[in-house]
Amino acid sequence: MRPTAMLRWPAAAAALALIRGNPRTRCARRRCSDGPPPNDFQKKDPLQVKVNKLSSTKTQLPYSYYSLPFCKPDTIVDSAENLGEVLRGDRIENSPYVFEMREPKMCQIVCKATISDKQAKELKEKIEDEYRVNMILDNLPLVVPIARTDRDALVFQGGFHVGVKGQYAGKWNDANTRLSTCDPHANKIVINSDTPQEVEAGKDIIFTYDVGFEESDIKWASRWDTYLLMTDDQIHWFSIVNSLMIVLFLSGMVAMIMLRTLYRDISRYNQLETEEEAQEETGWKLVHGDVFRPPTNSDLLCVYVGTGVQFFGMLLVTMMFAVLGFLSPSNRGGLMTAMLLIWVLMGLFAGYASSRLYKMFKGSEWKSITLKTAFLFPGIAFGIFFVLNALIWGEKSSGAVPFSTMFALVLLWFGISVPLVFVGSYLGFKKPAIEAPVKTNKIPRQVPEQAWYMNPAFTILIGGILPFGAVFIELFFILTSIWLHQFYYIFGFLFLVFIILIITCAEIAIVLCYFQLCSEDYMWWWRSYLTSGSSAIYLFLYAGFYFFTKLQITKLVSGILYFGYMLLASFSFFVLTGTIGFCACLWFTRLIYSSVKIE
Repeated sequence: MRPTAMLRWPAAAAALALIRGNPRTRCARRRCSDGPPPNDFQKKDPLQVKVNKLSSTKTQLPYSYYSLPFCKPDTIVDSAENLGEVLRGDRIENSPYVFEMREPKMCQIVCKATISDKQAKELKEKIEDEYRVNMILDNLPLVVPIARTDRDALVFQGGFHVGVKGQYAGKWNDANTRLSTCDPHANKIVINSDTPQEVEAGKDIIFTYDVGFEESDIKWASRWDTYLLMTDDQIHWFSIVNSLMIVLFLSGMVAMIMLRTLYRDISRYNQLETEEEAQEETGWKLVHGDVFRPPTNSDLLCVYVGTGVQFFGMLLVTMMFAVLGFLSPSNRGGLMTAMLLIWVLMGLFAGYASSRLYKMFKGSEWKSITLKTAFLFPGIAFGIFFVLNALIWGEKSSGAVPFSTMFALVLLWFGISVPLVFVGSYLGFKKPAIEAPVKTNKIPRQVPEQAWYMNPAFTILIGGILPFGAVFIELFFILTSIWLHQFYYIFGFLFLVFIILIITCAEIAIVLCYFQLCSEDYMWWWRSYLTSGSSAIYLFLYAGFYFFTKLQITKLVSGILYFGYMLLASFSFFVLTGTIGFCACLWFTRLIYSSVKIE
């Protein structure tokens, strides 16, 4: 017995049958397409198999299919790719595997390859890293059915392994003799074999395949259901119920504050008759002369709020399109492309929001705030993305974004997003400034010493727990979809969780803002932003937990990629949730201070 790398493919892989067994291709009732209208195939019509990237959950570095010594067609043709496909690392190309509709084929030999030392080394490395071959037949991705041990059901895993590691004792197949794993004279498809082919320099590897067709009752419109079937939908309902409990708890607190405490406070404040009585009062009314005083670094706050509005608009519009079914998973890269384009168009609202807030703070340099809004977050994101892309280039991965695509991204940024930010900022600055409901004193009031539980760091960290708790279960499935290469198409659940996140961020920010004002601390601007925005800290910590408990990444570059992208995602989450909390507090403070008589 000796350890070795072997080429040995699962029997259920749909387009390629190599060595171990000969997989079968299935087509639903002669109609295999996913675009409107479906394609109709007649008998003997060609069915072209396309190949996609080689992927691995251990390295997260995709490679081109033809980076390994697989059989190649006479001319390799790249399929048309959208922006999202390129950013995902998809590289869809033609293949030498051509089927004919309803024409079963047995033991079709595609080619015989003699591998060199370099090719053998690359094959062994890909097998060691558990790379999987991804193929596409009539816009359906190749999957391998796997029986679940905990229930009588099948789950489907995308692609099939390039090969396996194992120990083998016996005589290896001689290429010049009849293949025991693929015998056309047996008149049957061999679905299992104990005779793999060893990966060794100078030895031949023979690539073969079988094709079979079976009738199916699955309608064309439902053929993606198997891919998208969620066997854990009870967990998603549990996630919704868990989030709703948090919302109900916070809603109760807000209702108590608004209906009982605030009503009592406002009634008492409005009934005060003398200045001496007013001076004896404590609470949030005492800081009315400072509560709308512009904060330190107000320019930066305006920029963050504008960017958060841009994020909010992008996510809302994208999820609405997804819920309505316009972003089908059959359109590879469609979701990412839509998010990028909507983000660019939402630059109009980013400029408008930042300039409106800036003018409320008595700012006059609207062009300066516009430039900061247009370049701060996109510049940080592009810088992180560029560094990570350089690391991918260093690994010679097909996941590296080409410079032509980089240029297209920069063109979208400078050619569309930046001008729209300027247009929005110009429109926002032309409008009259938002007036505060009370006047601001010329001399700032001294903030009294606060109790330990009202310490800014403490309240900010506490404030982020509940928004994160409302989404962390769904976050698990999103991370699994991204990093374990699984389908995610439950946008109905995701939209509900998004609505719950909005409510939770708004309510926790209002509750803590009210307690802060009652403590006569009027510096609420940044704290309201950071209170709900601190949920991003817990998101990043959870990403670290997920990395060490669910992923098997061992390479340093892959780990850097993971934490780099999760840092960018957490920063984006901070901007989004912080903006929601800030806007809620701005509405709340304007509401309560416009409800009392201020002499």
